[in-house]
Amino acid sequence: MVRVLPFNLCRFRLLAGLLLLCAGGCSHQPGNDVFTQLREGKPQEFLQTSVDRMATLTMRDNLDSLYLLMSKLYLRNPDELKKSGFLDARTAGKQVRMAIEQQQPLPTLGGKKDLAALRFAMSPEFLGDRVGAFIYAIGSMLVTAHGNRLEFYMTDAINPTFVSNAARNIEIATWILSQRQNKDGQPMLFSNEISEEGSNLSFAVEFGKIVARLDLLTQMLDERYRRIGLNYAQSLLFLNFLPVQ
Repeated sequence: MVRVLPFNLCRFRLLAGLLLLCAGGCSHQPGNDVFTQLREGKPQEFLQTSVDRMATLTMRDNLDSLYLLMSKLYLRNPDELKKSGFLDARTAGKQVRMAIEQQQPLPTLGGKKDLAALRFAMSPEFLGDRVGAFIYAIGSMLVTAHGNRLEFYMTDAINPTFVSNAARNIEIATWILSQRQNKDGQPMLFSNEISEEGSNLSFAVEFGKIVARLDLLTQMLDERYRRIGLNYAQSLLFLNFLPVQ
């Protein structure tokens, strides 16, 4: 007598078999093992869509780029490090990093954040550590543009217009960094350099990476919300009810 398996049990065994085949076929390729990927993933990643995950990684990479730029600016502007009151660039940078990520004000900026802080940090009236203030201003602007969050989940919404505006603000800040001078005709902060001895455009390159990441995220966000709108329009056109589960 042939025993007929329940449908759900058959489907489960079929799925398990496919996963085993996939794992066996991909095990020789680094990074392709499904079970390895699941094991190494963080539990909170299950609460993220692909766009949420991309936004989180973009924020992480952009802040890392800012911290790298801060280290390079301290090297080129040692007088600013002296103004910070710290003995080394690492300690000074740690204070700025904590202020950005914990969304706390930087004392030298008088409570100003994002764009207000950026204007003040690159003005002649500012007499404090201009490197720390400049990086903090950009970092807090990025966090503000992303809805005051550093990590993103399904319940979060990111406004693509604000992200795009942040990219444009980075471009403006890059121009200010290279062009604005003090009363003696010297750059307020030394960064890129083109001279007979050689060229150093690493600052422009790193800022360009931040802008590129923001622009790509903007496109991804626009596409996600566009698809939501299209799906809704299609449901009206074809009289299809929208799924609720």
